[in-house]
Amino acid sequence: MDKYAVFGNPIKHSKSPAIHKQFAVSLGEQIDYRAILAPIDNFEKTVLSFFEQGGVGANVTMPFKEQAYAMADELTPLAKIVGAVNTLKKRDDGTLLGDNTDGVGFVNDLLANKVAITDKRILIIGAGGAARGVILPLLEHNPQEIIIVNRTAQKAKELAKLFIQYGAVSGFGFDDLPVSDYSLIINSTSSSMNNELPALDEKHITNCEVAYDMFYSLQNTIFMNWIAQHNINAKLLDGSGMLVGQAAQAYYVWRNKMPEILPVVDALKQGTLK
Repeated sequence: MDKYAVFGNPIKHSKSPAIHKQFAVSLGEQIDYRAILAPIDNFEKTVLSFFEQGGVGANVTMPFKEQAYAMADELTPLAKIVGAVNTLKKRDDGTLLGDNTDGVGFVNDLLANKVAITDKRILIIGAGGAARGVILPLLEHNPQEIIIVNRTAQKAKELAKLFIQYGAVSGFGFDDLPVSDYSLIINSTSSSMNNELPALDEKHITNCEVAYDMFYSLQNTIFMNWIAQHNINAKLLDGSGMLVGQAAQAYYVWRNKMPEILPVVDALKQGTLK
């Protein structure tokens, strides 16, 4: 069987082995996929050893995505822009291709949930790595505009400037954020992890059709509940689909087959993913 692994520290909590096992079963394939704890100071040697022993693909999680970026022999255009790699593929000539599947996985989850992107105004809360990873995949679906809002306005403006050549992207602080018809509102910050709300005003969510919190949770996050309180018509999504979606995209990078996302998300939510 082809050997795959996810590397991280810590790693015991990882859902990746169960997710990829489910993908393989659904596609009638067999793979060997395991979670490997990489030492903080010895990540590259651990990964190279895995590939030398027959590994053909790897996922990389915190805190090693930048190290994986540095060790890849070639990077996909998206990985170059994001500056981080979460998927490595060993090619026939022995070199390693580095990719970042987070953004594509996120967009694939939106599409699986029938969320409209084209011609829509999108608001992204936060200007960190999570936001950076999804902007280009969103722009490829031709939204009307992407607006980035961040506590530090300058950081939002600098992030927007990176992508302005690909489409309409602008950055603001919370104090000067225009009131507009934001159809899709994405919380890319870690606020829900700390049970806190981003500094967004109610007036900005009036026309929200879909609210997406990138934080993976089995229940609605504090952000999702806040949206629901002020906009009962908004569809609410958390990061479960992004978690499964990025894994599905990695599976496609390795094996050229795209698994379905939603059945695995449902199993994850129901606690039946083994």
